[in-house]
Amino acid sequence: MRAAPTILHLDMDAFYAAVEQAAKPSLRGKPVVVGGLGPRGVVATASYEARRFGVHSAMPTGQARRLAPNAAYLVPRFTVYRAVSDQVMALLRALSPLVEPLSLDEAFVDLEAGGAADDAAGARRTGERLRADIHAVTGLTGSVGLAGSKMLAKIASEEAKPDGLLLIEPGTERELLGPKPVRILPGVGPATGEQLRRAGITTVAELTEAGEDELVRLVGKAHGASLFRMAMGYDDRPVVAERDAKSVSVEDTFDVDLHDRVRVRAEVERLAERCVQRLRGAGRSGRTVVLKVRRYDFSTLTRSETLRGPTDDPGVVREAAARLLELVDTTGGVRLLGVGVTGLADYTQEDLFAQAAEAREAAAVARGAAEASQEGGVVGGGEPAGVDPGGSGGEGAGDGELPGEGADEDAAWGAGAAVIPAGARGGTESVVPEPEEGTRRWLAGQDVRHAEHGAGWVQGSGIGRVTVRFEAPTSPPGRVRTFRTDDPLLSPSDPLPLVPEPEAEKQAVGSAEPGQSS
Repeated sequence: MRAAPTILHLDMDAFYAAVEQAAKPSLRGKPVVVGGLGPRGVVATASYEARRFGVHSAMPTGQARRLAPNAAYLVPRFTVYRAVSDQVMALLRALSPLVEPLSLDEAFVDLEAGGAADDAAGARRTGERLRADIHAVTGLTGSVGLAGSKMLAKIASEEAKPDGLLLIEPGTERELLGPKPVRILPGVGPATGEQLRRAGITTVAELTEAGEDELVRLVGKAHGASLFRMAMGYDDRPVVAERDAKSVSVEDTFDVDLHDRVRVRAEVERLAERCVQRLRGAGRSGRTVVLKVRRYDFSTLTRSETLRGPTDDPGVVREAAARLLELVDTTGGVRLLGVGVTGLADYTQEDLFAQAAEAREAAAVARGAAEASQEGGVVGGGEPAGVDPGGSGGEGAGDGELPGEGADEDAAWGAGAAVIPAGARGGTESVVPEPEEGTRRWLAGQDVRHAEHGAGWVQGSGIGRVTVRFEAPTSPPGRVRTFRTDDPLLSPSDPLPLVPEPEAEKQAVGSAEPGQSS
């Protein structure tokens, strides 16, 4: 614990939904839900207007539609969210070299390390200036918590929502935490919370009254001891600027179970390509390829293959994933597929091209052996070298899901997916609807441009028609027009900036330099 509240926690308010409202003037002040829109879609973020109807993150989209039928339901635009996140993180890094991103919209900052503040007054001024700068650069709001520890700073930002700032003075921690429910503490989830409730402990004050020995008896030595320290307000974890990613992975959930083995393989190859794109985007390579398959009955299987060295070659990853698929029985249907790479490194192994060729030869030999066995000969079994068959089990039963990329809100499984923030985070699975053959797909929320009417976004599509609202972030709410889905004058487009670039650049240049506290 520090003597001054110089650890800052920023949490952007309803980030994905707020970006959509900033980009689409007609949605401001109205309920907006961002997430998967198919029958198996999950809510990634709901605007505060939608939350009044009971809609929240991680809720099935179908349930959200029943609660808020008149809300705007949009697919996530992660390219836009990442661009806005980069602007916010740049403002944070101007305050201190120690910035610890937790997701696209959330981060800790050590103000003392950057000289931005060394007391409560300086920390408050820095926090207020940061909120103003974020609004000027992005048009969005964020909530700021300031305290002497990471745990308390995060609790403070949550209490400050939306669009507020709360500073917890050192020495007042116990008074603030006492009446709060135990679930406010990190690491207290539904299971631990229920266990404590059965023991008659529902508030943080009751945790401290129970004492460390009783908590150890209830929830175990390690968890009980840390829980008691947190209840007392103790947290000495430092702000860590760099957190190494452990894996890179992508996944898709399908509206309708896939039964065609050829289609399943094609989807695996497509996911492998996307995974490598993310891998290269992070400047990394990986040694172990992992395939995840969730079947029609919700049982989840993982298979992994370790290569001779790290690679970022799409052909190597694609072929490894295809070999792993051969080990999985997809009879009955597949509802989710994922491809990931673990064992990350900053370099590649050049001879993996040769390894890919060898793997193809080995696969051909294996296929020949399988055919021979089907014709009456039995070939000796066993798992292929370097392949870990993994395990199977029900969802959530330790089925070996890959860890996420750490800092990205959608990194756990699925680029282009709306993810429940990892840890607090989670991500929703991205849902892939079946495209109508011979038609162009227009997704709700997608940026488009019409040769005659200019920039707009898709409000909805179906039965050969697409409805577009033509407006820009700085315009009044625009007009709605409907076109044929194959209209040659309508095309996808890049998103428009939320704030005119000259104004945003001017504000960024004019922001206080690191070390200034007023």
